[in-house]
Amino acid sequence: MANFPFGLIALVVISILIYFGVAHRVLDRLRLSDKGALAVIALIIVGSFIDIPVTSRITINLGGIIAVGLAIYVWLGAGTGFEKTRAIIAAAVTALALFLAGRFLGAEPEQIFIDPIYIYPLVAGVVGYLAGRSRRGAFFAAVMGVLALDIAQYFYLVNSGVRGTVHVGGAGAFDSLILAGILAVLLAEIIGETLERMQGGPETEGRPEELIRNLREPEVAQKPLPQQDNSSNRNQDEGRDEHE
Repeated sequence: MANFPFGLIALVVISILIYFGVAHRVLDRLRLSDKGALAVIALIIVGSFIDIPVTSRITINLGGIIAVGLAIYVWLGAGTGFEKTRAIIAAAVTALALFLAGRFLGAEPEQIFIDPIYIYPLVAGVVGYLAGRSRRGAFFAAVMGVLALDIAQYFYLVNSGVRGTVHVGGAGAFDSLILAGILAVLLAEIIGETLERMQGGPETEGRPEELIRNLREPEVAQKPLPQQDNSSNRNQDEGRDEHE
């Protein structure tokens, strides 16, 4: 159990939350349905156990690639061209932050209070949110930033002649991909929800009507007032007139 990837545990927890409808609002923002999200998570979990050798220096993990495909799908569903452009820039910024983190943490990682493999998703999640801002942009930036680090590692091995194999989207990178994306969306949801409530609610301009209905708070149900029988009231009035 100690060697069980923490990213898989996080995916199982997310699946449970989706099944019970807790993550419905977040999925709406990502343009995903409950069934669609559960299907993708199932594919990622199954694919995480499948490694596809490409060359002697590079192996691709199917689950990690599916997560990357999900990030691209979310990016394509961005509302505006500006959001898409900002997400790409955010991914580049995230990749740079991860590269710098690797340079500073790679010398003596055993002296760090936390496993360096979990520092990468923390950096990617935080930087991805700060640069991407929106839920879609943050998720795309975090996942693609981790992927860019794998690709950069491959080119480093090829150019330097150092022996080794890069597991794109696999090994420890799988945890980084999954945890970075989850953390980025979680930060965007918590902070974004807080800001929206402070501003009086989510913006509705330019958004699909179905999404707007899901984002609005449900109206408080009001119990209808009992209606009095007009005939009985009329009989009471006639009886009062006779007594008078």
